[in-house]
Formats: sequence, C-alpha cells, structure tokens
Amino acid sequence: MPSSDALPPAQLQMQRNLANMRQRIAAACARAGRDPSQVRLLPVSKTVPAEQLRLAYAAGLRTLGENKVQEAYGKWQALSDLPGLRWSIIGHLQSNKARQVAQFADEFQALDSLALAQELDRRLQQHGRSLDVLVQVNTSGEASKFGLPASDVPRFVQQLAPCSALRVRGLMTLAMPSSDPAPVRGCFVQLRQLLQRLQQETALGAQLSELSMGMSGDFEWAIEEGATIVRIGQAIFGARPSA
Repeated sequence: MPSSDALPPAQLQMQRNLANMRQRIAAACARAGRDPSQVRLLPVSKTVPAEQLRLAYAAGLRTLGENKVQEAYGKWQALSDLPGLRWSIIGHLQSNKARQVAQFADEFQALDSLALAQELDRRLQQHGRSLDVLVQVNTSGEASKFGLPASDVPRFVQQLAPCSALRVRGLMTLAMPSSDPAPVRGCFVQLRQLLQRLQQETALGAQLSELSMGMSGDFEWAIEEGATIVRIGQAIFGARPSA
C-alpha cells in the first residue's frame, strides 16, 4: 500500500472525506444506541467522471449510486475492468430505460410504478439476472417529488409478488428540505413506521429490512430515526460542477 504522501491529492481528500463521514455515522449511531454496521454508506457519484471513480475504487468503495441511467450505463462500461464494483440506481426511472438497468444495475431504489416493475422483471429474466429494489415513498407530500403516497404502498408491495426477478428489500424516501429537524424527522418516522407495518402485514414482509433515507444535509437525523442506507454525494466527492 502506498503511503498517504504518495497518493494523488484527489484520492487523499476523498479518503479524508470518507473517514469523516464514517465518524459522523458512528456518532449518530451512538446517539441512537445503534451499531454502525447496521448503516450502509452509499456514495452518490452523479456527475463524477469515471477516472475519479477509479480513485474511489482504490479508496475501497465498491458500490456507487447514480441518478441518471444513461450516465450510470456509460460509467459501468468504462469501469467494467474493476472487479466487484456494484451500481445502485437511485433516481426516477421511465419504463423505456428498464432495458439498460436490467443489464448492469445491482440495486434500484426508486420503484414507484407497477408497469415499471413488470418491465424490469421481464427484461431481467431475459438476461437471467435479478435486482434488489426499494419502493420510493413520497413522505413529504410535495407534488414535485416522485414516489407513492404511503397509503398506496401496502397494496403496491403485494402486487410485486409475481415479479420473481425483483427482490423487494425495503423503502426509500426524500425528506422535506428544511433546516427545521421536526418536519424532516417526521418524514423519516413515517417511512420507518410504514416498513414496520409492511413487515407485519404483507407476504413479502420477511424480506423487507432496508430504509434508504438521508442525504448529506440530513443523514444524521435519518440514522437516529432508523435509516439503514444513507445516500451521500458532495460530502465525499466534493462540490458538483455548476450547471
């Protein structure tokens, strides 16, 4: 292993950012009486070029989250020589992009349509693959956000049972953007309580364990409310380029 002085500056900064993030995750877990091993850090690499992601791989990252399928697909092709690198699609997906997702993704965190679920299932079976999925829930009630209303989720999860190539693992949400912790935590509490209900009342309940909630600005609150996956981008990779 090269010494830290021998590492490229970008990789060294990334490692520092990762160490800081893991310390903050551990501290949030300590406040909540949780084991840090219960929380998965998902680095969100949208807009980060493939060559920089090679440095992330060298720093030990093995799963990357991407919002846009076309961008993720290109990076998957460019980095196909890196063994064990997994891809999680976390952004809204239209059915016409299911063909690409079925080829390379290991996880999809924004499922909110039965038609999309059926198309993913069909495409996955063509490739002999399966896919971990999380159902996206609109816990904030904002019209600008994708995701199912919480009241629709139990029936939707039941409808996914015939989709044998989809492994339904849990729920995902985007909290209300606010500096006030009360409404943000309210979104997270709602998702946790919904998962608990699904675990008790649905046939797929035994396989539902994941709560993907929390990003760079609110992940500590999310952990304190039960998050098992936090999605972190800029706090790891630095500020994104301006549009």
